[in-house]
Amino acid sequence: MICNYAKVIIKGSPITKSNFKLSNTQGRAILPYDSGKYHDRYALYEEQIAYEARCQNPNTVLNESLIAILKVYYKSKKRHPDTTNITKSIFDGIEKSGLIINDAQIRRLIIEEFYDKDNPRFELELFPESEYHVEYSILKKEKPEKPIIYTPPANKKNKIISCQNNLKKESGDSNSELCEICGKPIKSKEGVSINKGSSFICNNCFKKLF
Repeated sequence: MICNYAKVIIKGSPITKSNFKLSNTQGRAILPYDSGKYHDRYALYEEQIAYEARCQNPNTVLNESLIAILKVYYKSKKRHPDTTNITKSIFDGIEKSGLIINDAQIRRLIIEEFYDKDNPRFELELFPESEYHVEYSILKKEKPEKPIIYTPPANKKNKIISCQNNLKKESGDSNSELCEICGKPIKSKEGVSINKGSSFICNNCFKKLF
């Protein structure tokens, strides 16, 4: 039955395909399914999405261009996959379910990231473009919240430090450090060292944290 709306809710921590790909001897990417190893986990997750999407939307097929609203709920604010990589994992399973014809139908996508340690999941709503349009706005908060600060993974720190040093040379301030948050040079006694002295935050950014 051709329908004009579908909603899918999949419980459990969302995972991304990029963490589970292997390569064969020819260098071609493969996705294990029944090796009995940890890497089977993604293929099983994709099958779970396909099965539950079909059960939640029986006899439903969306065959036109779509607007997708995706809400992802993680257990932790920092320890989770890249949300930008999650969409491929999800839509591969949705396409396999037969709910949509091809994931190329998704022409507009809004992703929101939330946290629910007791009930991690994702919620996906699909609307046909012929009947719906989407509007959004960015509004400044009346009272700023405490920012969620991210630090680069270990394999990228050296590259970032090198870029920071180049910026300092270009600015003509080789004796200053760069603020970890705003990126501006920090003169002596105008910042706070963090991460055991490996990086710094300027006084203005430090005050905003509290």
